[in-house]
Amino acid sequence: MIISRAATLRGKFVLPKWKKPARLLSSTFCRTIFMSRPAMSMAEEKEVKITGLHLRGTEDEPLFENRVAKSHLPRALTSENAIDLLRSIDAFLFDCDGVLWKGNNLIDGVPEALEALRSMGKKLLFVTNDSTKSRRQSAHKFHALGLDVRQEEIFSSSFAAAMYLKLNNFPHDKKVYVIGEEGILEELELAGYTSIGGPEDGKKTIQLRPNFLFEHDKNVCYSLYLPGCLFIATNRDTVGHFTGVQEWPAAGCMVAAICESVQKEPIIVGKPSTFMMDFLLERYQIDTSKMCMIGDRLDTDILFGKNAGCKTLLVLSGHTTLSRLMDPLNSIQPDYYTDIVSDIISLCAE
Repeated sequence: MIISRAATLRGKFVLPKWKKPARLLSSTFCRTIFMSRPAMSMAEEKEVKITGLHLRGTEDEPLFENRVAKSHLPRALTSENAIDLLRSIDAFLFDCDGVLWKGNNLIDGVPEALEALRSMGKKLLFVTNDSTKSRRQSAHKFHALGLDVRQEEIFSSSFAAAMYLKLNNFPHDKKVYVIGEEGILEELELAGYTSIGGPEDGKKTIQLRPNFLFEHDKNVCYSLYLPGCLFIATNRDTVGHFTGVQEWPAAGCMVAAICESVQKEPIIVGKPSTFMMDFLLERYQIDTSKMCMIGDRLDTDILFGKNAGCKTLLVLSGHTTLSRLMDPLNSIQPDYYTDIVSDIISLCAE
């Protein structure tokens, strides 16, 4: 079963039916841990350390004390370090929503920035968690917005889901149930897999009233409880930009609901999972120290880059605000941050 973000807006899903679910061929799982602690008196509070922070609570001291080392704080992009960054990087990896555009609106300076980077001989790759589109459909959006991007430069989580099955030798005679849009179905078909569900099952609606029933395969839910049934999520983003005005619930909402229902964690193939990065490295043979990941989300884009050993640049044009970045409780720090992606070029011209 593969889940993408579009299904979260409908509030309904049906799970797969496989006669013989395929055996799990990879032990790579993305775990989410929810932690809480019981209430304590201030005198009982002991020293607590959380990544990048030193927290202490006693009767005489405040509970939170920020001791983040200055060397760990992100640096604002300036004319000096922007030039150094450009000189040290061979390939730029871009997130799309919130970095290049919001909804169907381009962010200022994007076409000029991409063109300038290409003229310098930089390799440009576009790594997106948007699974509603296939690579072909994503390329169409790039072109519609006036961006000259080739399909082979695009790596979407819908493509990653299909590649995960293919690289792990998932049997082609087994069916894949999809909770999501056409993007996943198209990529699965290109990889030689038969998929069911998708937008057609999305038309089935659930009404919250007594004795409401709708037609569905009653054996479907059983498959997901079996140890050999793969549970794949394209991503766990909680929100996304469906329009340029506001954020909407994304795949993470649906994934969380199913996780709680079946008490099972999914295999994540999108950012920040290293699966897509491994695929990119295999294809392009570029040292990660020569790559820079540019994104608007700390927990996906920046973490994706940091986990792989890339330089990271956070843009404040999308999900993450400056106050959120500088929050003492934030443990994910990019190497640099700036307002919009075109600052990479404009700062160098100063």
